[in-house]
Amino acid sequence: MQDDHIDADPLDGRDESAAERSDRNWNDVLQELRVTQTGTQIISGFLLTVAFQQRFRELNTAEDVVYGVLVALAAASTLVGLSVVSLHRAQFRRHDKPTVVSVANRLLVAGLWLVAALTSGVVFLLFDFVFSVTAGVIAAALALIAVAAVMAVLPRSLDRNRDRDSTDTSNGPTDV
Repeated sequence: MQDDHIDADPLDGRDESAAERSDRNWNDVLQELRVTQTGTQIISGFLLTVAFQQRFRELNTAEDVVYGVLVALAAASTLVGLSVVSLHRAQFRRHDKPTVVSVANRLLVAGLWLVAALTSGVVFLLFDFVFSVTAGVIAAALALIAVAAVMAVLPRSLDRNRDRDSTDTSNGPTDV
């Protein structure tokens, strides 16, 4: 280890400087962004093609409003994803990657919630149009429950398990 290399967090099991940690975290953000952007592009493409289908004219006023909201959510989620890239382009030569990573993380979380709302809304619109408003509400409610489970409950349950495991040393250390 060089004298100028100071481990960013000696307790995390990684031997990396603060700059190396920022680079790794930035790469993680980019990978997650690629996943969300792909999903957003697919849903956006679906929404855009729907408007050119013959049955689109069968939507009632409420369904038209839902469709418009979904297109706005798709555009907003795309914009949030683009803002991460734009932020990096504007800041990359300023040698402040920790700030870029921090802001990009917040934007990515916002984008995830937008995609979650968009997905639930698309489920509602499809079930409403194909079956009934009641089916749409039920399907959207189930989609929202699934989203809440994946985005809020699952991470918190992992945190609780990690806290419990860290207080129970009888099994030795655990790596995740």
